[in-house]
This record gives sequence, structure tokens and C-alpha cells, in this order.
Amino acid sequence: MSLENRVEVPRGNRILDALPPEAYDRLLPALSPVSLELKDLLLESGKAIDTVYFPVSAVVSLLTTMDDGSAVEVATIGNEGIVGVPVFLGAQALGARDFYQVQVPGQVVAMAAGAFLKSTGRDPLRGLVQRYAQALFSQVTQQVACNGLHSIEERCSRWMLLTHDRVGGDEFPLTQEFLAQMLGVRRASVTVAAGILQKAGFIRYFRGRVAIVDRDGLENASCECYRIIRTEFDRLLP
Repeated sequence: MSLENRVEVPRGNRILDALPPEAYDRLLPALSPVSLELKDLLLESGKAIDTVYFPVSAVVSLLTTMDDGSAVEVATIGNEGIVGVPVFLGAQALGARDFYQVQVPGQVVAMAAGAFLKSTGRDPLRGLVQRYAQALFSQVTQQVACNGLHSIEERCSRWMLLTHDRVGGDEFPLTQEFLAQMLGVRRASVTVAAGILQKAGFIRYFRGRVAIVDRDGLENASCECYRIIRTEFDRLLP
């Protein structure tokens, strides 16, 4: 993870972009651009939350771990949101089982947790963060239901669609090992599911990357969970 010279703070995060110019200008001195690499850890289990992040082109996963060391994704966070919502809700540290890991490398905007909390003491940022927290909660609950009720092909399609929405392009890095971790399934199961989607012409999978070839087809292959999550974010956020 490398902190860049603070020459220009990238735009593209929906929460920051929704702020009126005067509110954004007040935040600007506290914002820093950061480049993230694949699998970077942003917030670690049980550790204090000293920084929050507004993704721009990076995509981050919230994962939870089991006693055997396995981990599964419970939410995806991209340019619609914030990494670090627990500190807004009053938690000083992350839960002992949770961590945030980069799933797609790219840019985020970092802000010290103290400055973030001070800024959320008033609208309009406070209202935006409150609505995002509700949307994030809805995503977590829907994703839990999805993991328990729907096929691996449907879940793969849902995950790829949510990621595609956030990356700003049709191609992004994705290994079968990483996708298996995100979905909490065996790698062999992901190999079969990705093969079905590729054979149908919805995706192209090559050398640890995936390209979305037929977006409409992928949406039809997904369960209703993608549409529900997407609709909720669009309802609550600008």
C-alpha cells in the first residue's frame, strides 16, 4: 500500500461526490489518495480503526473467519461506499473475526478516523453515511440468504455483477482460489461454475482475470439477490 503525494484527490466515490461543493471543500484537507494492491489488508481483526477509506476504483471485501481459519465474504464495498463504517457506529476496533481485504486493486481516498467522526457530526455527510450503513446492512443480510439458498453458479454471477458495477471496466483480476474464498466454497466447485458461465458465453476467464462478455446473460444467470442489492443501494444513495 503506497501513500501518494497529495496533489489531487481522485473523484468517483459516490458519497464524496454527493457532497455540496462547500462541504467537500471542508473535507479536502483531511483526504489523501492511496493506491491499493490485490489482497492488501485495510482493517484487521481486533485492531483499532484509525483510518476510513472511500473506494474510487478499488473494490474491497468484508470477510469473516471461522475456527478452522477459513474465511468467507459477507459484503463487497466499492465506489458506492466506505470501508470503516463500524467506527461511525461507535466501535473503536474491528471485530475479532472480521477483516477488510482488497479484491480488485485501485484507488481509494483515505481519511483519519478522528477527522471522519468529526465531519459526520453534521449533515450532509452524516445523512449520507447513515443511508450507506443501512444499504450495507441490507447487502449483508441478502448475501447471507443467498449463500444459504442459491446455487454456486447463481452466486458466482451475483458476485461478478456486483464487482463489475464497481470497477468501471469489463475486465478485472480474479483467481479461482480467491473467488472460492469469497463464496466460501471449494475451488473445484468454482472451477465448474466458472466453466458453465464461460461456456454459455457470459464471461471469458483467462490467466487469473475475468472479462464480462454478456452482461444481460450474466444477470439472467444470477439469482434475484443481485437485483435486490443493486436496487437498495440505488434507493438509498445518490
